[in-house]
This record gives sequence, C-alpha cells and structure tokens, in this order.
Amino acid sequence: MNLQDLQADGIYTFVVIGGIEMIAKVVTVNNDNIIVADPVSVMPSQGGVGLMPSLFTGKMHSNYRLNNNSISIIGETDESVKAKYIEATTGLKVPDKKVILG
Repeated sequence: MNLQDLQADGIYTFVVIGGIEMIAKVVTVNNDNIIVADPVSVMPSQGGVGLMPSLFTGKMHSNYRLNNNSISIIGETDESVKAKYIEATTGLKVPDKKVILG
C-alpha cells in the first residue's frame, strides 16, 4: 500500500520502527508525514489481540503527526480489528454483519 492510497477518515494499520504495530484513523497525508487521530497500539494478550492507547499521557481524541520515515509497513486493517478499534475509540459497538439468504 502506498501513501497515495490512504483515504481521509480511513482506519489503517501501521508498523513503525521498533516493530510497534499501531492502528489509527488517517486525517491527512502529505510528503513528510501522516496526521492521524486516536492512535492505539496492538498488544498480544491471553485472549488474542488487545488495543491500548499509543500515548498514555497525550490526549486520546487528538491529532498526531506520524513521520513517514518512521513507518516500515502500512496496511488495511482487518474488519474485525477495525470494529474493535471503533468500539475502543468511540464506545460504539459495530454490529456483526448478517447474511440474509432468500
């Protein structure tokens, strides 16, 4: 995935230098950095994958600058993880998708 593929308000997964995996909503993209909102870090846990704030002392619902030189991987976030991200950052539970056959 290229920087040009990132969409404003899209939720993406980033791996930054040091191997830290992060999920955030993209606000804007330019040649030097990506402005993101509500960044959370992915942490393994006994029950699978957990999400925790990337900044413990920063304001959670703020925009932050992610330097393009510090990103090693950018990818689309898995839909089930994206639902957990939305729940963690907004408090809204995303309903499961149901298939209706008729």
